[in-house]
Amino acid sequence: ITQIKYSNFSGVDGPRDYTEFPAQILEHWAGAPEMLETYALHYETGEVIPAELIAKMREASNHNQGFRTTEFIAASLLDLNWHNLTHDEAMAITDAREFETATLAKYGLIDEIEPRYRSQYFSHIFAGGYSSGYYAYLWSEILDADGFTAFLEKGDIWDKELAAKLKKWVYESGGLRPADELYRNFRGSDPTIEPLLRIRGFETDETEG
Repeated sequence: ITQIKYSNFSGVDGPRDYTEFPAQILEHWAGAPEMLETYALHYETGEVIPAELIAKMREASNHNQGFRTTEFIAASLLDLNWHNLTHDEAMAITDAREFETATLAKYGLIDEIEPRYRSQYFSHIFAGGYSSGYYAYLWSEILDADGFTAFLEKGDIWDKELAAKLKKWVYESGGLRPADELYRNFRGSDPTIEPLLRIRGFETDETEG
């Protein structure tokens, strides 16, 4: 799809906290009722998945979201703290568990929730290209939730005009312009956190309004 000549700037590559967005936004269509009715059919009868079952699935998806969100943020904070160490500070650490405990205590993490990954096997941040960038997954979720909400606001998840903007400014443009500018050209505004809060079941007076 890319229209960019040079491979280093083509495709959907960009800042680490943007690169997950183009893929993640597509997941919203996979679970949309309008999409499910085209492929979620009973294997024997061919009956389309009932709307009541879709509603139950959506409600169930919010189960334990508080835990899941917090354990992810804890891992992200751990990542940032590791990579804020100087060389000498890092070399002086002999107990990774002790460093984790002290780090997360600063943020008031309760005993019942631990970070998603322990330092010894947190390969994303030491060997997976996400050094100081594990938070990017959650930031990309803010982008994809906000981006898909644009289609919901249109009242049509297949809206052709908006889909054309998504194609042009996200999938075709690569590194043509700064990522935040590309997003605004597609969405028409900066992303907000409210759509993600709604999706995760964290409605507040502000998100409901």
